[in-house]
Amino acid sequence: MDSSVSRTKLEYYDDMWKLQSKTTLISFSKGDDGRLALILDSTIFHPQGGGQPADTGFITAATDDSNFKFIVQDVYHYGVMEEEDSVRDFLEKGREVLLHVDECRRKLNSRLHSAGHLLDGCLLNMGLGHLEPAKAYHFPDGPFVEYKGTVPQNELQNKQKELEVEANELISTGGIVSAAVLPYEEASALCGGYLPDYIPKGSTPRIVKLGNFPGCPCGGTHVSDISEIISMKVSQMRSKKGMTKVFYTVGSCEDMALPTN
Repeated sequence: MDSSVSRTKLEYYDDMWKLQSKTTLISFSKGDDGRLALILDSTIFHPQGGGQPADTGFITAATDDSNFKFIVQDVYHYGVMEEEDSVRDFLEKGREVLLHVDECRRKLNSRLHSAGHLLDGCLLNMGLGHLEPAKAYHFPDGPFVEYKGTVPQNELQNKQKELEVEANELISTGGIVSAAVLPYEEASALCGGYLPDYIPKGSTPRIVKLGNFPGCPCGGTHVSDISEIISMKVSQMRSKKGMTKVFYTVGSCEDMALPTN
């Protein structure tokens, strides 16, 4: 990836629910596969990372008289022009452009990511706080969270059921979700007095907080309220070789209860 991407302001850090924005084209390059990579002054597109898939969507020129459309297919504005012969006219440095994030994909990714973090809080409530998050995969094809630490084999089935009940009770209750970039000491306090070793002391990590649970370092997007996860199914929980792995899914939007008169 071009090192100039570091100049791009990550707007989703401050507003995880913004799906459209205006920015400026800084530069562009062509990959080996012929697709283009755009470098922008700012972005609302989340790149793949932290177990979360990349946003997709499209970019258009900010002027009303333009029909140019760039299809974002992958990490950080990597994709193709809808009409190939419009490339030369569209790719003008300094051009103002409009970003449009695929709303359905973003919301599903945010729900899956938030559900993964919610599992951490559920385990804490269940007295399994010794399980330390080690790896997470929040992709729709099989999301899971893996923890350092184990659960006795004879307790796994009951714990799996208890975990699902706990998660859905919290979802039904709801709770505000927030994210903020904080000084190291303040971030550490919000995370229960501890930050992972990979976060340098003196840095300003971004902390996500779900409801009343301790915060955690995270660069991803999330729901605005825990209730937006809708529901959760803990499909499998297994524990071996010093690790515990929890597989889960979230309910579809059609699972939301209809309002009563």
